[in-house]
Amino acid sequence: MARYSDQIHAFLAKEQQGFTAENEQAWNQNNYSALLNRYGKPEALVEKIKQNPKWRLKPFYQYMGNLQGKSVMHLMGSNGVKAVAMAILGARVTVVDFSKENAAFAKELADAADVSVEYIVSDVLSLPDSEGSDLVLMELGVLHYMIDLQPLMEKIKSLLKPGGLFILHEFHPISTKLITSSGKKHKVSSNYFEPSIEKNQVAFTKHMPDEEQKSLSQVVQRKWTLGELITAIGQSGLMIKVLEEEPNHKVHDIGIPKTYTIVAEKLNLE
Repeated sequence: MARYSDQIHAFLAKEQQGFTAENEQAWNQNNYSALLNRYGKPEALVEKIKQNPKWRLKPFYQYMGNLQGKSVMHLMGSNGVKAVAMAILGARVTVVDFSKENAAFAKELADAADVSVEYIVSDVLSLPDSEGSDLVLMELGVLHYMIDLQPLMEKIKSLLKPGGLFILHEFHPISTKLITSSGKKHKVSSNYFEPSIEKNQVAFTKHMPDEEQKSLSQVVQRKWTLGELITAIGQSGLMIKVLEEEPNHKVHDIGIPKTYTIVAEKLNLE
């Protein structure tokens, strides 16, 4: 397999373009309306964020340190809620996401909070290398939009300053890839190691009226094992400092991992 690595990654890079285009379309259909249905008007949401911005960044805030003056790149940063929370805490935040509707909501949110948040509407793999960020953040439901993790990890490394941190907070594959749960019943329903591509409802579907849900385009996803992810981060040259698995706090799901947080550092080797 190793001898064909370059050819495999080249093939996957071409496939990723179509993968991204399909998902970009799905995330640009009525998402703004879904955000209003979920959060209400940006002005009202901002007041809630201001009450406790650190809470919006749990559980990974503990690894971010003092955000005052730090440059943060939030990849696939969605609706801007966490970006605005970081900006309130003093960070210089740039969000990258391919959804124009997410961007519109995030801009209104930042304006209502009277903070500056730069929002780049783009696929993250198309970003120019910069090495200017103290922190690169990704969180909750993002990795499955990649069919090859290597280019993503290389891009993240290229965006970080030497000594900068990559913080990833994601859903645990035990919960998303292996088991299904219904109340107290938990069933192994999938092959944890299956690398297949799936079609699923776009995440905001549940916040849309029933009559509109059926007409929404679906997203395509590739779910990753923890081992695949750790290997990709390590092979990029980032040093993994933390892997914290976090439990589900629902009564019937206690003892099952729900999410995890990874912190990796770009080493200063000069």
